[in-house]
Amino acid sequence: MTNTWTKRSALLGGALSFLTVAATGAQLQNPPLVRAPQQPIPVIPPPISVVLRPDQADLLVRVLSQAFTHGFEPEAFAPDAVAPLLNARDGAARQAGQAQLVALTLRYARAVHSGRLPPEAFLEDWGLRPAPYDPGPDFVQAVNQDRLRPWLDSLPPPYTGYQTLRKGLATYRDIAARGGWLPLEGGPPLKLGTKGDPRIAALEARLAVEDPTVAVDAAPVFDEALQQALMRAQKRFGLNPDGGLGPQTLAALNVPVDLRIGQILANMERWRWLPQQLPSDRIQVNIAAAVMSVFHDDAPNLTMRAVTGRPGDETPMLASTIHSIVLNPPWNVPSSIAAKELWPKERASPGYLARNDFIVIPTGDGGSRLQQKAGPKAALGLVKFDFNNPYGVYLHDTPSRSKFASFSRLASHGCVRLEKPIPLAKQLLAADPAWSPEVVDATIAAGKTVRAPLAQPIAVFLLYWTAYVTPDGQVNFRDDPYGWDRELVLRIAAATSSAA
Repeated sequence: MTNTWTKRSALLGGALSFLTVAATGAQLQNPPLVRAPQQPIPVIPPPISVVLRPDQADLLVRVLSQAFTHGFEPEAFAPDAVAPLLNARDGAARQAGQAQLVALTLRYARAVHSGRLPPEAFLEDWGLRPAPYDPGPDFVQAVNQDRLRPWLDSLPPPYTGYQTLRKGLATYRDIAARGGWLPLEGGPPLKLGTKGDPRIAALEARLAVEDPTVAVDAAPVFDEALQQALMRAQKRFGLNPDGGLGPQTLAALNVPVDLRIGQILANMERWRWLPQQLPSDRIQVNIAAAVMSVFHDDAPNLTMRAVTGRPGDETPMLASTIHSIVLNPPWNVPSSIAAKELWPKERASPGYLARNDFIVIPTGDGGSRLQQKAGPKAALGLVKFDFNNPYGVYLHDTPSRSKFASFSRLASHGCVRLEKPIPLAKQLLAADPAWSPEVVDATIAAGKTVRAPLAQPIAVFLLYWTAYVTPDGQVNFRDDPYGWDRELVLRIAAATSSAA
């Protein structure tokens, strides 16, 4: 399958070119960068009236000049055309300069605080939306109270994940400025002990671009040091760290630096969609990495592998609250799954539904629906975690455990399957003395379907992180399985063009 990225090089920091990325690991080609023409900054009268002191105007000019560090294209908020007006002798020119500076500041404040994607441009599955933000009143108050600097500092997402991506963006822009990296050639897999293959030196040089601990030498030997460096890279890409250069690792290393920058920018934008303060106790699922973490007092205390939606059955981004847990849950089969998958199996092998504990339940409109009874064959396993959302998704157990051993775990119909659901259930029910771990075990063993409301409901966030920074300072990347990075970049480009 071919995953085509089309981006303007001027968009979001001038980083992206038209790229074609073959998921099979075929050689990547970079056509020449196509630069979009710069648009003149329009003279937009501000919706508010303030008079800036010279030092306040200078501060705004400096901040806007650094807007590119947040991933915005340099010309989006560039005050170059405004600065000369601020010191003009003519009073009308100075007033016009201040008006433009205020307008640029307000536009920057909205963008860095809650993103540049208008509500109507969100995909349906992007259920995580930023709260509307009108920076005008805060700006006026900051000017009048001489608190412009604290207000400006408070605008970006107040999260380490965002700030570390800013540093990662600077690192990868510097790599791009130095020419990026050369694609590696395909061939037989390279592994420990291989000698004489010229691709070994190329691999070493490629790894050294992102990993400063790699020493580049001229000896074409795949030694233990090179194997360890390759394993570190594989971990950063979410691949099996087997220490060999196979097709998947080759494809990941051959993703161009411009595309990596695009991933960083897309993920920085998604950080702006989060509330300004996350609940200290929460559950987070990284859809792209298929990992779930429970946070208590803002620190993770339980992490497990997950299985998330396969492309075509995407797990949506959303924020909600888990309000109850169902022990021994039946599965009310969605009509789409019944029509596409289960009824064809019944026709091909009569009795399939009965053998797998499915029953047909009449509906009030004269139709019917399928339900799989609770039990050892139930697709939802022994536990289901319910939270309100318009997509009909939830977290749940599964009797099929093999997928958790895989490094590629996008295989569900959109719900999130959990590797260790019973420990999670016991942790969430611990606040209710009626639901001791022994009672949970006994209830599950009895086989009866029971809903247990949570004494302390917990927030849940389904997020799509394809670029993030680990504590060692390394930017980790995951595939963009749903194409949402690409789509987000394109939609921002369209919104930016229409607003210009």
